[in-house]
Amino acid sequence: MELTTINTRNPKATSGHVRGLKLAALALGSSLVLAGCAGNPPTEQYAVTQSAVNSAVSAGGTEFAAVEMKAAQDKFKQAEIAMHDKQYDEAKRLAEQAEWDARVAERKAQAAKAQKAVQDARQGVQDVRQEGLRSAE
Repeated sequence: MELTTINTRNPKATSGHVRGLKLAALALGSSLVLAGCAGNPPTEQYAVTQSAVNSAVSAGGTEFAAVEMKAAQDKFKQAEIAMHDKQYDEAKRLAEQAEWDARVAERKAQAAKAQKAVQDARQGVQDVRQEGLRSAE
């Protein structure tokens, strides 16, 4: 009588099990990385936003773009509160919105100042013309 051995190991099941473990480890690692990013305060965005708000104020945003400037300042204050409460995702979102509101306010203020300069120049030209006409009489 001849003795034969039967291979009871299923190589596909073993490689499938290893593959499943690898995928689980990858998923776990990815979620930890994402959670780590969510747990960090958005200090860089906060600094960029603060600079944008300051630039908008310097450009005359409070005078020429009051609505946009108020929105930027309000959102920036809300971002500060969210940072304090360690709600970093919310803080980043608010800081980004505040940055863009501030940039709009700055551009609007610059446009209003440019428009005023054009009007002043036109008025100056008109004054010179009238003075020239009076001199010619």
